[in-house]
Amino acid sequence: MGPRALAITSEISQVGGPTLTHGNDAAVYLVHFGNVAALIDAGCGRATDRLLQNIEAAGVSPEQIRHLLLTHCHYDHSGAAADLRQRFGWPVAIHALEAAYLENGDNQVSAASWYGDHLAPCPVDIRIADGDRFSLGDRSIQAIHIPGHSPGSLAYLVESEGRRVVFAQDVHGPLHPALLSKRSDYQQSLRKLEALAADILCEGHYGVFFGRAAIAGFIERFVED
Repeated sequence: MGPRALAITSEISQVGGPTLTHGNDAAVYLVHFGNVAALIDAGCGRATDRLLQNIEAAGVSPEQIRHLLLTHCHYDHSGAAADLRQRFGWPVAIHALEAAYLENGDNQVSAASWYGDHLAPCPVDIRIADGDRFSLGDRSIQAIHIPGHSPGSLAYLVESEGRRVVFAQDVHGPLHPALLSKRSDYQQSLRKLEALAADILCEGHYGVFFGRAAIAGFIERFVED
């Protein structure tokens, strides 16, 4: 299988995931506005070279990437962060509540042990708080705190081609004590995601949803009355 990227809009592509890079990778998304780009999540680190090839296939070089924005510290999303930061100097950003788990390579909270692997410790350059914005060309990416699946889970909101696009990687959960999940926070975060009224939802394991009705239908599957 040669390098490939799945276009979502003319400015957003999926460049990583089980069918694109490695079976243990969650989805990895690339946002490119003009001559600069940001990577949302990094995959587990078992197929980083393939990930880089897919980024190139999307028309972006590593030198154009300005931010590595992590949705949370779990291995399938963050395992490649240390390698990518070391190789390219990409600033790694994660919510402040999960920075220590990434920096210390916590194999339990990151779920790396579930995969029979370990999380490479990675320095954190930016500790994110709810509402923080990251400049990308003449536009920005907004971080939104959606705890529940993990304490520092984040969604990222951008506008592309006049549509609101939200990257919310583990809308589906799961919830588990080892992951420091909290059900009440999770339920509140689902409602918070619905209220964003996004036109496109880029999820971590269930694909991409187009249209507000489809997005609401997916989120409602996990809402408890």
